[in-house]
Amino acid sequence: MARQNPGPLSGIRVLDVGTNLAGPLGATLMGEFGAEVIKIELPKIGDTLRHLPPHYNGKSLNWVVGGRNKKSITLDLRKEKGAQILRLLVKVSDVLVESFRPGVMEKWRLGYEELQKINPGIIMVRATGFGQDGPYSPRSAFDRIGGAMGGMTYLTGYPDSAPVRVGLNICDQITGIFNALGTVMALYDRDLKSKGQGQWIDVSLYESIFRLLESVVADYHKLGLIRERVGNANEIVAPAENFETQDGKWVCFVIVGEKLFHHALKIMDHLELLNDPRFQTNNVRVKNREVLHSIIKEWFKKRDYSEIHELFLKEGMPFSLVYSIKDIFDDPHYIARQNIIEINDPQIGPVKMQNVVPKLSRTPGAVSSSAPELGEHNEEVYGNLLGFTKEELKAFREEGVI
Repeated sequence: MARQNPGPLSGIRVLDVGTNLAGPLGATLMGEFGAEVIKIELPKIGDTLRHLPPHYNGKSLNWVVGGRNKKSITLDLRKEKGAQILRLLVKVSDVLVESFRPGVMEKWRLGYEELQKINPGIIMVRATGFGQDGPYSPRSAFDRIGGAMGGMTYLTGYPDSAPVRVGLNICDQITGIFNALGTVMALYDRDLKSKGQGQWIDVSLYESIFRLLESVVADYHKLGLIRERVGNANEIVAPAENFETQDGKWVCFVIVGEKLFHHALKIMDHLELLNDPRFQTNNVRVKNREVLHSIIKEWFKKRDYSEIHELFLKEGMPFSLVYSIKDIFDDPHYIARQNIIEINDPQIGPVKMQNVVPKLSRTPGAVSSSAPELGEHNEEVYGNLLGFTKEELKAFREEGVI
């Protein structure tokens, strides 16, 4: 999908020094909206994402999606010469994204105070498990750790079973979104309000999840309520469940409001429930949701999905098939919205992946390239951008710097 416009972040150069998702995803999102993203990877090894399964013809599909719209250069920041080269890159860049433990960049003399002296306008994004300070800051973390401490895992699953993880690395990805949001706000402030002065951004896995906990904090503070696992049920709305059809499909069905509930009962031929005191209002329905859900479950089990789909569409009911990826590929709405795009990867050929979100009317984002090979842009960046000669690059390679 070729870019039809320069993109709203055109002219912004981002140095991606992070690994995995929480740091690099923010850079990926900026790249989709026009920023030049230079991925900095360890020589001969590369980003962890390159090695994660599944693979197709030897290339990680996680990397194909996660590394899109990026240039790749190799650089060993642990070596003094590598740190020196990064400082040269910082001088001509706008943003640096890193995801090392607190203190690592400082150990290499690449902390914000050092980089700010080189480029006062630099914006440094620091993605970690627990933040840059506090007693837990030195600890290592991964997606599941952030989700556990952030309060999400405790709420996920059924009340009579152990807490379970969400089916995706959602904590990493939400952190990446906050990372990109913070960067765009910092760029706005730098360029329009603070006379070119940059800043650093502290974003952590656990805080990104914690921010999304709805009213859980206020519930505990004011009412002493500790929200518990309720499975697919909704603590404030009923009915709300995933119901299985006669032909083995699962349908997400949620009703909000008395008018819609009455209409649903009419469709399901259960108008007698209108006089049942257990279902008179939403609040009492929530208390009696297991009984209500069992009645609705029986109705779904007697019908194939195609019948339910046709009836609910006709009657304006809120519902959705619980989509597998195959369902997504076949769905006309996904097709009409162009939610899936196809790009060409030089190594594995055409590959389909998610399109850019959100959609901007005048300056939309785009995916212009697949994930690069390790060090693919060394000559371009080191030669054209920084002006190193071929002889210097050869020496850097021999020294293991790039």
